[in-house]
Amino acid sequence: MDSTHLDTLAEELRAKAAASSAGRSAVALHRGRHHRLRQTLIALRADHGLDEHEAPPEATLLVLSGRVRVTAGDESWEGGANELLVIPDRRHDLTALEDAVVLLTTVVHAD
Repeated sequence: MDSTHLDTLAEELRAKAAASSAGRSAVALHRGRHHRLRQTLIALRADHGLDEHEAPPEATLLVLSGRVRVTAGDESWEGGANELLVIPDRRHDLTALEDAVVLLTTVVHAD
């Protein structure tokens, strides 16, 4: 069984995000083409994020620290530390309202 200490990894990603012109850094924790469940740890500097993109069929965003906003069309949802956001099944973006670390979990359906 694999184990990852999220606090330690989050600190590393925060440092990388702070040094990045994109204001973000990420690492896949559980991935691979044989897995349907995918988890990615993402660090974002305040006022940075992910531009609008397609949603996977199922996804959640666990805010580990900071505060973020997910926007899909005219709707938006904010989340802070220890809040779980269900990602809408449509185009959306993600913005850090303050420095943040989130755990993105997606399910990729088999073809």
